[in-house]
Amino acid sequence: MRQYRIPVTRIEGHGLITVHLGEDGRVREARFHVTEARGFERFCVGRTVWEMPALTARICGICPVSHLLCSAKAGDAILAVKIPRPAEKLRRLMNLGQIVQSHALSFFHLSSPDLLLGWDADPKVRNVFGVAAFDRKLALDGIRLRAFGQEIIEVLGGKRVHPAWAVPGGVNHPLTEEGRDRISAKLPEAMRIAQDALALYEEKMGDWTEEIEHFGKFPSLFMSLVAPDGSWEHYAGHIRFVDAERRVVQDELDPSRYREYIGEAVETWSYLKFPYYKPYGYPEGMYRVGPLARLNCCERFGTTLADEALRRFRAAAQGKAVTASFHYHYARLIEILAALEKIQELLADPEILSPRVRAEAGINELEGVGVHEAPRGTLFHHYWVDETGVIQRVNLIVSTGHNNLAMNRTVAQIAAHWLRGREITEGLLNRLEGGIRAYDPCLSCSVHAAGEMPLKVVLLGPDGETLAERMRGA
Repeated sequence: MRQYRIPVTRIEGHGLITVHLGEDGRVREARFHVTEARGFERFCVGRTVWEMPALTARICGICPVSHLLCSAKAGDAILAVKIPRPAEKLRRLMNLGQIVQSHALSFFHLSSPDLLLGWDADPKVRNVFGVAAFDRKLALDGIRLRAFGQEIIEVLGGKRVHPAWAVPGGVNHPLTEEGRDRISAKLPEAMRIAQDALALYEEKMGDWTEEIEHFGKFPSLFMSLVAPDGSWEHYAGHIRFVDAERRVVQDELDPSRYREYIGEAVETWSYLKFPYYKPYGYPEGMYRVGPLARLNCCERFGTTLADEALRRFRAAAQGKAVTASFHYHYARLIEILAALEKIQELLADPEILSPRVRAEAGINELEGVGVHEAPRGTLFHHYWVDETGVIQRVNLIVSTGHNNLAMNRTVAQIAAHWLRGREITEGLLNRLEGGIRAYDPCLSCSVHAAGEMPLKVVLLGPDGETLAERMRGA
C-alpha cells in the first residue's frame, strides 16, 4: 500500500497527514497523526485544585483563557458553590474576548492567505505577509481585532497570556470603571472590522465552490452547549446533539455526566484521543464541535446582527445542518460578530462593576467537572481530588479531540478528490492542510509538545519503499 506523509503547517502545534493508496492507485484512506506525547493529565496529579486554573492555562499560549475558565468551573464543582452573578458575568466577558482573539487569529493570520491568495499560490507569498501586500487594510484589521480580544483579557486578568485570574469560587478581582471604559472605547472599531470581514467572506464564497464541496462535506452529528431556551451559549447551559438534518438527537444533557454519552477511543497511530457519541458506537458516533456545530445546534444568538448573519448562513441549507467543514471559517466570523454584541450588552450592565466576585468555601466534593465552549469547541475538565483538595486524577477532552474523527474523514475526502497518480503538487498539499486548518486545531491543547516534525513529504510504495520525496517549497 502506497503512502504519502504530509506535514501540516499553519496550525497551533505539529501534526502529520498520511494518505494511503490501494493497489489500484486510488486513495484507500487518510490519517491525521498527532505526533506529540500527552503530558498534562499526568503531571497535574499531586497538585491542588487551587493551582489547576493557572497550571492548565499553560497548556497553550493561544487559548489559555479556555483552560483557565474551564478549570475554575471544575473547581467550583469541587467547592460545591454557586459563584456570584458578577463573577459569572466577568468570566463570560473574558471568554468572549478569548473567542474574538482566537477566531481573529485563525481567520486573518492562518487561513486568509489561502482564501485570498489562492490554494495554488506560491508558498513564498501565501502567508500573512503576502496578505499584507495584497490588502494592507485587511491585514491591519486582523491585527487590531485580535488585539481587541486580547485587551479584554488583559484588562480583566492583568496580562494577555496566561492570566491567573479565574479561581475556584469566582475571580480574583473585579472590573474597574476605567477598565470597562477602555474596552468600550475600542468596541466600535472591532464591530466595523468584524462586519467588513464577514461581508468579504460572503462576497467571495463563489470563488471557493469546489473547496466547499470537498473540504469535509459529509453528514455527521454536531454537539455544543445551548442555553435553556435553545439559544447560542458559550459558558453554561446543557449539551445538545443534532444530526445532518438538524434534527435534535439528544437534548438537555447534563455536561457533568458526559461519560454517559461520550466515549473516548484510541488508535496506535495518534496520541490524540478519538471521542465518539456512545449510543452510535465507534467510529459511527463521529460528531463535530466548534463554531460550525454551535451554529447548527442553536436556535438563535439573540442579538440583531448575528441573528441576521445566521439566517444568511442557514439559507442555502434549507433548514438542514450546514455540513461543509469549509464553512467553519464562515461560522467563526459570525461568532466574532455575536461575541462583540454580547460584550456590548455586558459592558452596559451595572452589575459588571460589582466587587462581589468570589464565593469562599473548602473541599465539599471529591470530583468536579467543568465544561464550557472554547473557541474551537466544547471543552471538558474533570478532576478527582482527596479530602485536602490534592488532585488524584485528571481527564481532559479538548475541542480538537472531539473533531478528530471528522478531521480524518476530511483529509480522506480531499485526497480522494485532488490526488492524481504520484504527483505531489503544492496545491494538493495545501488543500490537505487547509482541510485541517478549517477546524483550527490546537494540538498543544490536546497533547504536550515534545519536539518538532520535519517539513517534508515522502511517497512510499506498497512495501514501504520510498518512491519520492519533496521538501516544502522545492
